[in-house]
Amino acid sequence: MTAPLIHGYEVVIGFETHTQLATRSKIFSRAPTAFGAEPNTQACAVDLALPGTLPVMNREAVHCAIKLGLALGSHIALESIFARKNYFYPDLPKGYQISQFEIPVVSGGGLQVLWHEGDARPGAAGVEERERYVRLVRAHLEEDAGKSLHEDFHGMTGIDLNRAGTALLEIVTEPDMRSAREAAAYARTLHALVVWLGICDGNLQEGSFRCDANVSVRPMGQAELGTRCEIKNLNSFRFLERAIEHEAARQIELIADGGRVVQETRLYDPDRDETRSMRGKEDAHDYRYFPDPDLPPLVIDAAWVERVRAALPELPAAMRERFGSAFGLSAYDAAMLTASRGVADFYEATLRALPSSPADAAPPLAKTAANWVMGELAAALNRDERPIEDSRVAPAQLARLVARIDDGTISGKSARDLFAELWSGGSRDADAVDRLIDAKGLRQMSDTGELERVVDEVVANNAKSVAEFRAGRDKAFNALVGQVMKATRGKANPQQVNELLRRRLG
Repeated sequence: MTAPLIHGYEVVIGFETHTQLATRSKIFSRAPTAFGAEPNTQACAVDLALPGTLPVMNREAVHCAIKLGLALGSHIALESIFARKNYFYPDLPKGYQISQFEIPVVSGGGLQVLWHEGDARPGAAGVEERERYVRLVRAHLEEDAGKSLHEDFHGMTGIDLNRAGTALLEIVTEPDMRSAREAAAYARTLHALVVWLGICDGNLQEGSFRCDANVSVRPMGQAELGTRCEIKNLNSFRFLERAIEHEAARQIELIADGGRVVQETRLYDPDRDETRSMRGKEDAHDYRYFPDPDLPPLVIDAAWVERVRAALPELPAAMRERFGSAFGLSAYDAAMLTASRGVADFYEATLRALPSSPADAAPPLAKTAANWVMGELAAALNRDERPIEDSRVAPAQLARLVARIDDGTISGKSARDLFAELWSGGSRDADAVDRLIDAKGLRQMSDTGELERVVDEVVANNAKSVAEFRAGRDKAFNALVGQVMKATRGKANPQQVNELLRRRLG
């Protein structure tokens, strides 16, 4: 696949993602991890490495690591070790971070990523659907540091150690990505997966999912990688994409002006839409890793791994393939419907509530249901800023709505009006759909004899349009359809109207 070029340069991107694991206590202590507590109320003696304390491994954190490793097709190390990563920073109370270095718990594997280059809207001119298998180097367990607070301290910095010791899984990729849009797609896909597996709540605003992007550039055709800069703590997919675009342009401009890129850590300022230098970027030897003397090797029973494998849910990639083969959905539709576990569950619940179909055939309304989930439902959720789990229209209601369109009870336009009524109402039972159809008088006119009479009247009263249609002007036919719909106050079945008109006009 040809990589996008910027003035003859290729952008090279790798990721380090800090995923906060969904454990109730910290990785080496029993201190709680609830977000929003008063500063420094959830850091215990173990988190601060006070004399006489010893860390004890959180089994649930290991369970989460195994789940992700299996989902990514990675190698699970049955024996791994913890190391001390030594550096000084005010919110690192120990003066070191317990992490993994030489032998991580998860290594190898990868993630299949789908995205669009060009205009992001499907079907737009110039849009190109792409995919890439992004390889993983490793995923290792480690503890989080505290947090520095720079506001409301009269020019000073406050330290909150509530996060210190929180369980993290740092997921590191190879430098496989070649555009900001691809990188953002990778981040979204990984985010969806960790939430899908239930190992992370995925809350970007609370810091549960933080991305560091390593960005470098090189002349097209050059094998050697350029000097990389790391952009830290990107907690918005939109800002992530903007930050990478800006950083790549900055490096290219610097090289073009005769300068050289310096390896460093940078921050993205969304207000000024730029990255700026934070500090020099360390290499592994700068951290003086050595095995943590307080922690024995982490030993995982192979039978435990197999139990986790057996309990894994159907993964997004497998579900996408099933939606395509069983329901005849396009790759794009299948990807949209599996972008999150919530959307996939809602769609499948809608299908289950549809009228039954032969066991050996795809549900005939699967595509229509998919369009409604991705269209009207998604728009309503976005407008009201609701998660799909809190949808005001239940799957059974959407299924009944789709079925009434299919059996000709209501038109597509009436269905959209009906959806709006359901959304603003309070009832969640499927029968509410039929009650509203009758109460609002939305049933289509399907009586053939009555429709034939209306069609005959329209043809008789619109001689000019009839003549234009017979002269080969197709727009005239649409005008006649419009007259029939007007005469029936929009209640005529459009398909029947088309058939009757064409028959009447010969």
